[in-house]
Amino acid sequence: MKVVILAGGLGTRISEESHLKPKPMITIGDQPILWHIMKYYSSFGFHDFVICCGYKSHVIKEYFADYYLYRSDVTFDFSTENEMTVHQNVAEPWRVTLVDTGLNTQTGGRIARVRKYIGDEPFMMTYGDGVSDVDLDALLEQHRQSGKIVTLTGVQPGGRFGVLDLDETGRTVTGFREKAKEDGGWINGGFMVMEPGMFDYLSTDESCVLERRPLETLAQEGKLGIYKHPGFWQCMDTQRDRFWLEERWEKNNAPWRVW
Repeated sequence: MKVVILAGGLGTRISEESHLKPKPMITIGDQPILWHIMKYYSSFGFHDFVICCGYKSHVIKEYFADYYLYRSDVTFDFSTENEMTVHQNVAEPWRVTLVDTGLNTQTGGRIARVRKYIGDEPFMMTYGDGVSDVDLDALLEQHRQSGKIVTLTGVQPGGRFGVLDLDETGRTVTGFREKAKEDGGWINGGFMVMEPGMFDYLSTDESCVLERRPLETLAQEGKLGIYKHPGFWQCMDTQRDRFWLEERWEKNNAPWRVW
């Protein structure tokens, strides 16, 4: 199953670093948060990634083009014929497709523009700026049993996010409430599973926002499920978020580090 990662936004709220690189390439420890997300999915056996690039996409492409060398010890012997020897190379079981989905394209448009790389099959999807210890196997199992077109992971981080309204079963999203006060509500934490029918709700137009009409329509139709994750989840919106994640990583107290 392929994993689609949205990595094309401008990251304006963490502009201290995003003026130099895309937000998914901002590091935790010595590796981009995008790498952390991919390592987490890979630990569950999901190794096939489609990365939706946009802002400064060349930075992401260069990172993967040189990944083999970045993660290895290398000897350059200029006394011969520019011979290069790679030592202690690190290989990932990944297949990575990098797609330029446009500079200003919104989330729904980015997903629609990578359809040909996904095929007619279910796929995972998440944002390139958030880490979690969500049980991906349990998420996928619930999605398969639910018959929903999309199952998103619901998390409870605090009151600065809009919240989701749920039906009496607690497993179907019926609506959205923006910027609600702290009330213990569930919010969209990404880490979604989508059926190919999702593309019927999307447009390649750059103004198509996944979290608005597409997901709102699915909610109205009873086709949007939620997998409740009460555990760890954190997005990296600001430098404060980054420093907090960095501290967790350095102290070996990063719940998403399961590899």
